[in-house]
Amino acid sequence: MTMSGGGIRLSGEGLPSWLDPVVRAAETVEPRQLSRFLPPADGGGRQSAVLVLFGEGEQGPEMLLTERAGSLRSHAGQPSFPGGSLDPEDGDPHTDGPLRAALREAEEETGLDPAGVQLFGALPKLYIPVSGFVVTPVLGWWREPSPVGVVDPAETARVFTVPVAELTDSANRAVAVHPSGYRGPAFLVRSALVWGFTAGIIDRLLHFAGWELPWDRNREVSLDHRS
Repeated sequence: MTMSGGGIRLSGEGLPSWLDPVVRAAETVEPRQLSRFLPPADGGGRQSAVLVLFGEGEQGPEMLLTERAGSLRSHAGQPSFPGGSLDPEDGDPHTDGPLRAALREAEEETGLDPAGVQLFGALPKLYIPVSGFVVTPVLGWWREPSPVGVVDPAETARVFTVPVAELTDSANRAVAVHPSGYRGPAFLVRSALVWGFTAGIIDRLLHFAGWELPWDRNREVSLDHRS
């Protein structure tokens, strides 16, 4: 992360070489290659951002996830990237507002030190129809890892990292099926079922970074109607 006059800009300097495919994917991917749900043309929706944070763990490259508290109104109990709505002080939602919001929300939810995070890219804005969020996935490199954990149990039930090797392992992949008719990628990792928006982003990043391995797309996991 580079700050200048209170602003934040993206920087790809000094990143580990294994992140090169992710950098290229972020620079070239088109919105419809990520999701069929794109922001409303009228500019509506709640502007928000998530931090897709890559780190280097004992088992190699890993990603940071949280598990939302079961009492929340939207997406309760779901594993997700740290993130949330933009606040007025985050700034312009069309420039560096999402970058600042992603870091702020990640600090509030996990306690990480934003100074140790280098933001190097952002994916196109996407839309979550069920909650009306317009989401900017912000990509970061955990250059200087700091301790993380649950800050507010009312918001977050768990904070954990998942090795990329576990996300690409065919034994941990499935298709989530919801009674509503929804079907989408899912990951069964670290005693969690990752599905929905978060799994969709992970799935597309693995694909466009060239990390995806063959997996059984006929393997299904049924979701509860309350999900």
